[in-house]
Amino acid sequence: MTAYQSLCDVVSEIALITSTESVLGWDQETYMPEKALEHRARQLSYLTGKAHGLLTSKRTLKLLERAETEMPENPTQAANVRGLRRDIDRATKLPQKLVEEESQVCALGKAAWVEARARSDFALFAPHLEKILTIARQKADLFGYEGEPYDALLDLYERGAKTREVAALFAKLRPQLAEIAREAVAKSKKVKPGVLKGRYPIEKQQILNREIAESLGFDFGAGRIDTTAHPFCTTLGPGDVRLTTRYDERDFLSSLFGVMHEAGHGLYEQGLPGLDYGLPSGSAASLGIHESQSRLWENHVGRSRTFWAKWLPRAQELFPHLKKVKLDAFMKEMLRSEFSFIRVEADEATYDLHILLRFGIERRLVKGELAVQDVPKVWNEEYRELFGMTPPDDARGCLQDIHWSMGGLGYFATYTLGNLNAAQLFATAKKQKKIATALEKCDYAPLLKWLRDHVHSQGGALLPQEIITQATGKPTDAKWHIAHLRERYVG
Repeated sequence: MTAYQSLCDVVSEIALITSTESVLGWDQETYMPEKALEHRARQLSYLTGKAHGLLTSKRTLKLLERAETEMPENPTQAANVRGLRRDIDRATKLPQKLVEEESQVCALGKAAWVEARARSDFALFAPHLEKILTIARQKADLFGYEGEPYDALLDLYERGAKTREVAALFAKLRPQLAEIAREAVAKSKKVKPGVLKGRYPIEKQQILNREIAESLGFDFGAGRIDTTAHPFCTTLGPGDVRLTTRYDERDFLSSLFGVMHEAGHGLYEQGLPGLDYGLPSGSAASLGIHESQSRLWENHVGRSRTFWAKWLPRAQELFPHLKKVKLDAFMKEMLRSEFSFIRVEADEATYDLHILLRFGIERRLVKGELAVQDVPKVWNEEYRELFGMTPPDDARGCLQDIHWSMGGLGYFATYTLGNLNAAQLFATAKKQKKIATALEKCDYAPLLKWLRDHVHSQGGALLPQEIITQATGKPTDAKWHIAHLRERYVG
């Protein structure tokens, strides 16, 4: 057996541990009774420590060194060796005690966030955020960085990205996005609201959600949909991808677009090379690439007129009060833009402004320029500047997202990066006549195959920008996203 094969065996064992963690984490978010929290936190901490210990062991390091000496000729295998070197070097910098502490702090932090959000009381979550921030700064210092601590955290989610470059991109985009948002909102004020008003039973929403996710190509033989407080997608192992959503009986589009978004993530996960599970080549390239898939299916496909020309009649069968609604009226209501408080319910034209706000706030938190106790005040001030209104409470303000409670500092920028990538990938794919023609017929198989060939099958063997450049012919360019927003929402 070669050193590379032996190294892969170790990685496979680590993947078994981390996938077991994923099962416990998914259960915590869906079905776990609240009194099990303390024990669950200890379970997750134990498994995290075991995986970290195995990854950073002397045996694993020796196998890596031998694999580097006997570098495989196969380019994917060689990329795996380089990727594992990066992962092991980074993991080795973290003491196992800190890794276990982070797991436990975040498990408790997520539960505290759920309660704080339900009560709309940031003070209940603030002590947990302090601990999470302390650990994040410690990790950044241990990893090392060139510019600022946030660089080390951002790189965890978007390999190769630099804070200063993302900040410069967002600063350039901000006036264009703000202008588009204002024009879209003003245009939408001419649309009479209430066309879709009515009751949408959850069980019927579930039927429509499943049918649509299946039509996109999501394999329910290798996945399922469950209910949670905050929608997410998680992979519990090869052949087991879980989607979650939440329901509002007054608005079926909220859960549907949540499912389409998470199904986009799920399609990516189901398209990764299953035999390479746990290796870089069997893992997502980055969250900016992951988000490109979810935003592509949710927005470019799911909010199109051709999509609803097919699916509105099915929705009318399930929700009879919609039978009086014509396609034109439905589209105008569905594409209405308005400044709203909740990010996950925001329309395309205003969505990126939510990300710019979060990116700026968490960057300041990590740098120590913003105290945790001041987050609600600063959040509301900046929200008022961007959106022209003030969140009425913490639940609709700084407590609405789960990411900080999970230790996900450095995550938010990838949503807008994902929007940029989605627009560029979709515009490129549609240049193929076969794909464009199929989309007009709501046949998504050719588009999914193109994404499988150009994005999914690459896994993490390539850097994010290498994937985008190979797929579209150039690095990520914001012009496609801006053009898409202007065409759809401004006209």
